Amino acid sequence: MLRLLWHGEDDTARFAQRLAACPALRRAYIELQGELGAGKTTLVRHLLRALGVQGRIKSPTYAVVEPHEAPGLAIWHFDFYRFSDPREWEDAGFRELFASPGLKLAEWPEKAAGMLPVPDLVIRLEPQADESRQVLLQTHSAAGRELLQGVAA
Repeated sequence: MLRLLWHGEDDTARFAQRLAACPALRRAYIELQGELGAGKTTLVRHLLRALGVQGRIKSPTYAVVEPHEAPGLAIWHFDFYRFSDPREWEDAGFRELFASPGLKLAEWPEKAAGMLPVPDLVIRLEPQADESRQVLLQTHSAAGRELLQGVAA
């Protein structure tokens, strides 16, 4: 486990650059947790840019999933906020996407509880009164530990 404090968006961008440089990211499943406005989508945008994704990067809140392509890497950005039942994950056919190679990023994973695989890394963003973000990183796999080591360096 690692705790960080991000004072602003520049810290978010620097973290995203370090995370993008980790080879284990190419096969990872990362859960992003935090309340509305915590900065989950902002982190994903910085990460996708750091990975080389071009064009508009929009939130998947309404579409539930947005696919992206980076050089040599398939990426899926999920947002389960609108789910009212975890079984919607299965009904949407996401099991196949999660079984395929590439990076998976999921916001609001608790809305699909019991259906998702165990994440490699959980990033919990907690806004503070001074606009900073307390960030808690937890690993659940060897790939997650590699990611944690890469961002802690």
